[in-house]
Amino acid sequence: MKKVFNHTREVLLTASLLLLSFVFMSGNCDKDEDNKDPNAYTLSGNGNAAQENNPNNTSTATGTLTGTYNKSTNKLVYNINWTGLTGTAAALHFHGPALAGVNAGVAVGLTITNSAATGGASGEITLTEAQEADLLSGKWYWNVHTATYPGGEVRGQVAATQ
Repeated sequence: MKKVFNHTREVLLTASLLLLSFVFMSGNCDKDEDNKDPNAYTLSGNGNAAQENNPNNTSTATGTLTGTYNKSTNKLVYNINWTGLTGTAAALHFHGPALAGVNAGVAVGLTITNSAATGGASGEITLTEAQEADLLSGKWYWNVHTATYPGGEVRGQVAATQ
């Protein structure tokens, strides 16, 4: 009986030590949130004609923005794609400062990579401190302009999240 008790005690002691080691080690591991760069933002923004400030815009075109922004380098990297424009893209810009539903001037002109009705653009730009403040406070939108809709056929508000 004593031998069984000693064996059970050894098993329990070993299991307890393993459990304590696991608890101690997991408490010291960095969590994903701890490893996030506080200067890094993810950019997104779905676009369509309904977001334009033109009630006569009946386009069914849509688009998406994906990208990143680094607050320490002021670098914005973007990828904008659209589909279903009424013609070729004539111009593409970031506009601001403006909240959704409000128009603003051009903040940055962008180079169109593929101007077809289904096309896109990608690139990198450096922002000023004022532009950064507007971007991070949700006051930028992207806009694709066409001959049919020179004021903008597809618009998407830019969201910056950490």
